[in-house]
Amino acid sequence: MNDKQSPIKYFISGGFGGICTVLAGHPLDTIKVRLQTMPTAVGNQSPLYEGTWDCAKKTIKLEGVKGLYKGMGAPLAGVAPIFAISFLGFGVGKKLFNCDDDNQSLSKLFAAGAFSGIFTTAIMAPGERIKCLLQIQHGQEKPKYSGPVDVIKQLYREGGIRSIYKGTVATLLRDVPASGMYFMTYEWLQKELRTVGGESTELGLLKTIFAGGMAGIMNWVVGMPADVIKSRYQTAPEGTYRGIGHVFSALIKEEGVLALYKGVTPVMLRAFPANAACFLGFEASMKFLNIVAPSL
Repeated sequence: MNDKQSPIKYFISGGFGGICTVLAGHPLDTIKVRLQTMPTAVGNQSPLYEGTWDCAKKTIKLEGVKGLYKGMGAPLAGVAPIFAISFLGFGVGKKLFNCDDDNQSLSKLFAAGAFSGIFTTAIMAPGERIKCLLQIQHGQEKPKYSGPVDVIKQLYREGGIRSIYKGTVATLLRDVPASGMYFMTYEWLQKELRTVGGESTELGLLKTIFAGGMAGIMNWVVGMPADVIKSRYQTAPEGTYRGIGHVFSALIKEEGVLALYKGVTPVMLRAFPANAACFLGFEASMKFLNIVAPSL
């Protein structure tokens, strides 16, 4: 990412990269949420899903392929501004922490990336709440929610704006450190890969795919535990938990530490291609804007 590019180009290109991310990764995100929120098996009772592949098969059998795309409307509508603001926030963070091309320490890159996570939470939290509530509807004949707008209406009727923004703190706890790791990994790999194979000016297609995909994986290595807590808290009936601390303690007590990585398989399967698509979209958009609007 070139520090000399304008914030407007970062904003536009980040939004386009976000759209590419959702289109590439939403099916596995649906599986992740369903694994994270499925009820705990009692006694000899079999779990609702045996794993990632079983969840995918049952979803497609009961709801068709479109079941894997449940809840995509909310993130797709919100992802352009979310990623646009995220990439813009990273650019601002780099200037704030004096992290230019000649002074890119890993700690400064992490801080700049973490700063971008604060920018996106106001949009991300309600979008995540809507998405998760739609994703956990398992092929019911009469589902509670008919779509994203209906979720907003019902949540507002039941608890006002506060209900729509339920899970904001958990989203912040996930996105701040995860965004730091995300942008730090991409920038570091981008720099390291530039000289591999004699290419010194810009990344080729395969290098961009690798750097973007690894950034996505490292993002989720850091953010996964908070994401599990967020999904549980945002989809639980009102009154189930007193707060995210209660979700954490109940989860550890009932299911153990490994429960914090429930759904990790679809997350990691999704992370590489989805985020490779994001940075491919970002870099392609930047090149396009530099050609059609060099003065922007």
